[in-house]
Amino acid sequence: MAIGQRMSEQQYPAVLDPERVGTYPALAKSGGGFVWDAVLEYRVWCHPEHGASDVCDGSDYYYAFASHEEAAAFADATEGAEEPLALVLQEEHINEPEPGVYVHVKEPRITEWPVAFLSRPRRNAATIPAFLAPDAPANRLDILRGVAAATGAGAKQDPS
Repeated sequence: MAIGQRMSEQQYPAVLDPERVGTYPALAKSGGGFVWDAVLEYRVWCHPEHGASDVCDGSDYYYAFASHEEAAAFADATEGAEEPLALVLQEEHINEPEPGVYVHVKEPRITEWPVAFLSRPRRNAATIPAFLAPDAPANRLDILRGVAAATGAGAKQDPS
């Protein structure tokens, strides 16, 4: 049985390139960045200390999948497995070096996210400028959640 509890099953995004699943580096950033551009693969981490097979001399390891459904089925059937994570590509992202201070970073990175974060809409040209705009809603996260429209000065700015 997988560690933790999964939210009710929903449709998760397809991976960017199924042929590349399993070829990405094991080490990635963890969470953060607020926005996503593409899902590269779904990962299920296994922990021998929680009953997973010991195939890496006691170290944790993961399996990569081309769909969330496959990853979830594997996690459910595997002792010592975590809930699936998404390995996401962020072409641009938002850094928060200190609480409430946001910086637009215009370089790509790869990070692991809880799949629940994929309920946020994909980043588009207006997302980050609208989030950073002086006229953004009081709760800027509503833009990322797709609750507040990316309108106003932020949506009209050149995103480059």
